[in-house]
Amino acid sequence: MRADLLTDAVDGLDEALAAVDGFDQVLVGGLLRPQPAQAAGLAGLADAVAGSPLAGRTAEASEKTAAGAADEDHFLVLAAARTALLGSVHDALVARVEEAVGRPRAEETAAPGEGAEHPVNLLAAARGWLCDLARTGWQGIDHELVGGAAPVVTAMLPEPALRRLATLLDGFAAELAASCPGATLERIPVRRWADLWSRAMLLTLPGADRTAAVTEVTGRLLPLGVDLHEHATAVQAQVHAVFEPADGTTPRLVRAGVSAPKPDTVVGAGLWQLLRPHMSLLAAVSEGRAMELDAMPVTAEGDLLWDDAHATPGEPADAFVTARVALPTATAAPVTPVDRHPARIAVPVLIEGYTVEKEDDGLAFRVAGERLAVDAVRVPAAGPLTAEAVASSGACLGLLRWDAGEFVLQPLAVERTVRKKPVAVHAGAWAGGTADKAGVRAEKAATDAVTVLRERAGRLLRK
Repeated sequence: MRADLLTDAVDGLDEALAAVDGFDQVLVGGLLRPQPAQAAGLAGLADAVAGSPLAGRTAEASEKTAAGAADEDHFLVLAAARTALLGSVHDALVARVEEAVGRPRAEETAAPGEGAEHPVNLLAAARGWLCDLARTGWQGIDHELVGGAAPVVTAMLPEPALRRLATLLDGFAAELAASCPGATLERIPVRRWADLWSRAMLLTLPGADRTAAVTEVTGRLLPLGVDLHEHATAVQAQVHAVFEPADGTTPRLVRAGVSAPKPDTVVGAGLWQLLRPHMSLLAAVSEGRAMELDAMPVTAEGDLLWDDAHATPGEPADAFVTARVALPTATAAPVTPVDRHPARIAVPVLIEGYTVEKEDDGLAFRVAGERLAVDAVRVPAAGPLTAEAVASSGACLGLLRWDAGEFVLQPLAVERTVRKKPVAVHAGAWAGGTADKAGVRAEKAATDAVTVLRERAGRLLRK
């Protein structure tokens, strides 16, 4: 790995992010009556896209908004310009990662799939609420304004084609409601709320939320590791893997995800109980096996639409062997324009030959003389991998991400030496079940909690 490329400055990156930050600050105070400082932020956004096809419309939208005369179309253009800037940042960072790891780059663009026609009135209603938010600004939000999303979300949920936008609006409104009134907030998540607002605005355009085109693939799937995402009411496991097509063409990087609702009392290893029934791949990850796929649906962005009927367990496959042999030649799938964002970057990499540095705020690897921060906080409690195991490792398989202005490594598995023998420790080792004492205890506790909750739910339903 060319670790120096991960620490070198990327041309134009700071300027693009500064333009995004300037516009995000405009949303803090609102777009109804912009102040001079806000007008400067709007002008900065227009200047940043001056050499793009968005130049003319963004300049007009910036001027109209600064004068307090903007309409919904102008706000939509501003959201598009902001998204395009962050998309350019995403592309520049991904190109830098691919150069650093020496991995081939996918040249094609992810083609959109077919999409259903959306009720225009519901999209207009959603856009209207989002524009009211932008005019008011985060400092001006109150429960009455935020509550305006509820009827829109309720009307959208029965429409399958609108559930993506409905879910986004529902979660966004819940965050805002928990922060009302905005005038009393000591800290505002400026970038996050601007991200949610911009994405929601673009999804109100008919056809913007069309998923990537779906094809079918046949071949061997070699798991690398599991990235677990936990929320108070939901959990998701995303398996990163290398897919080797049966026709002998170039291996591909793919993902397979499964999610489930959960009560907030189920945590740790108990989360796997909620996910296992929905995806046999989790058992293969625990057992260190490949999966044989037959006509498995996959999107152009590399997301397997997992169906157990199209998969059978294969031969043993060590994740570190896969990372050393197959990962370097695997191509990454393209990303659709609306999904390009630095927060989306999660590139599987294998790091070896490093020394571990313990810092006040965590760990870092020294790779070829360069410092690479390690995000051990992302390591889930639902597995045997710990920060201590990472600190005593000699090889790390993880996801390279971009966070707070630098590349960071999220460990998925590590190799450490125990009694002069290499031993692998995986974050997803308990995904399909475990005989590990700590894992068994955690599973039993979760089973007891789920049993009690089911009994209570049964009583309520009988009433």
